[in-house]
Amino acid sequence: MQKNDDFILTNDNYYSQEANERYMSVHQYLDFVGHMGITGCEKRAMATLEGKYEKEKSTAMLVGSYVDSYFEGSLDQFKRDNPEIFTQKGELKAAYKQAEKMIARAERDEKFMAYMSGEKQVIKTGYLFGCDWKIKMDSYIPHKAIVDLKTTADLHKAWRVQDYGYASVAEYWGYTVQMAVYQKIVEIDTGEKLPCILAFITKEDSPEIKLCYIDQMTLDHSLNEVEMNMSSVLMVKNGEAEPIPCGKCDYCKATEPIEEVINIADLIEV
Repeated sequence: MQKNDDFILTNDNYYSQEANERYMSVHQYLDFVGHMGITGCEKRAMATLEGKYEKEKSTAMLVGSYVDSYFEGSLDQFKRDNPEIFTQKGELKAAYKQAEKMIARAERDEKFMAYMSGEKQVIKTGYLFGCDWKIKMDSYIPHKAIVDLKTTADLHKAWRVQDYGYASVAEYWGYTVQMAVYQKIVEIDTGEKLPCILAFITKEDSPEIKLCYIDQMTLDHSLNEVEMNMSSVLMVKNGEAEPIPCGKCDYCKATEPIEEVINIADLIEV
């Protein structure tokens, strides 16, 4: 448990609106700023914080959560909370049978399970770049490593990113940013700068598993990126600046009014 004034941060309230208002998290940061494969939108981020918007659960998201909940020991509760994963006959739908195959593949590998055997869902907080942050680690191995479990459709796909080149799945989806913040918060709390490991399981018919470390140069670069963006994020979150809509996300598509008539050529985004 971590404390902020009279508010005690626990597993039960970690994702609550009050916790999100009091603390910055990597998910919240990426919601504001975005990353290579993530569309940032200040307007959506503020609507989420104010309880006016909640992203719909997708099958891909639920499959990832199914696997996550197994490793954290809460799969039975996950099944009770998400009855939509079952057919009318009470059987798991195909996507979640696939999740069972993913879990079984991981269980067959001794090293993978060793890295996932640390302390589960460990919460830590720290003051960084002008505000309090919260993190919740999938597998925390004190003095050894910070491990985060990731599920993905294709582990080896490379995304072409303008002004960057080709990005791996870890770079494209902001996992490097996540682990950079996790490493720093753990260092603030314990004085130790621990290695960061991503434990991947693919959603393929024959699931693939990999343990991947993130080199320190990449982590340092990602943390510098967060530092550069935080002043503008906090101005919006603290009500000192109006949130700017991205105009592209589902929230903007559903809520933004038409302000002008545009040229047909403006429909093309380069």
